[in-house]
Amino acid sequence: MLGHLARRLGRMQQISNGLKLFSEEPHRHLQTSLETIRPLSMVSLWPFSSQPRDFSQPNSSWSPEMHKAYDHYNALCDTDTENGEEKRGPWRKLPSYNRSIKYATGGIHLSKLIQAKARLFTRNVKEQGATFEYMVFVNKEEKRCVCVFQAGHLLEGAPGHVHGGAIATMIDTVTGTLAGFLSGPVMTANLNIDYRSPMPLGSVVLIHSALDRIERRKTYITCKVTSTDESKLYTEATALFVSISVGHLFGSRN
Repeated sequence: MLGHLARRLGRMQQISNGLKLFSEEPHRHLQTSLETIRPLSMVSLWPFSSQPRDFSQPNSSWSPEMHKAYDHYNALCDTDTENGEEKRGPWRKLPSYNRSIKYATGGIHLSKLIQAKARLFTRNVKEQGATFEYMVFVNKEEKRCVCVFQAGHLLEGAPGHVHGGAIATMIDTVTGTLAGFLSGPVMTANLNIDYRSPMPLGSVVLIHSALDRIERRKTYITCKVTSTDESKLYTEATALFVSISVGHLFGSRN
């Protein structure tokens, strides 16, 4: 009788231990899972990088001349301290990314935006130094900008020289950047280019753009392309940009 009772108590203890183990195992998994969950403040709710790559930063493909020109204009962006207050320089370096956000009427689904394959023409080659290496510095007070441009080996036109279409692309890019900076959203309406001298492939040049005038929706820009010491003139151009309304791109009917 006692032996039978002992056996029953033994089985009950085994069941109790099993139930305890069963109840503890999910708890351990739950605790481990909770330990791996980061606070909401640490979780990014935006799927894109908060710091997209700036393609205008120095890289290993830059020549010493490119670095020198970059350092010169970048120094003009430095802040000085006067009477205990920081005073920003007259120049500002603009970042350069490889994509534009494209909207459909009424907006676009985020999933489609993430999967978009569109890339800016001047920033669509992964190989550094192969095509367009450039950065833009703008002076809002003087209403002008300077672009330091190094032409890569894939931009060849005539043997050993930069293709005229590549030069036109950069002129359109830089003059459009200045027009957009001063007048808001614009589109190119007219671009006149005079090629003065062939540009050697791989050379570093300065693209100077300045505001000519603004007439209502029209912004007129002048441009010239020179050597970094400005002793050689490669190209001259004038451009006309027209301000556009972007309300319809967001679904506005006004």
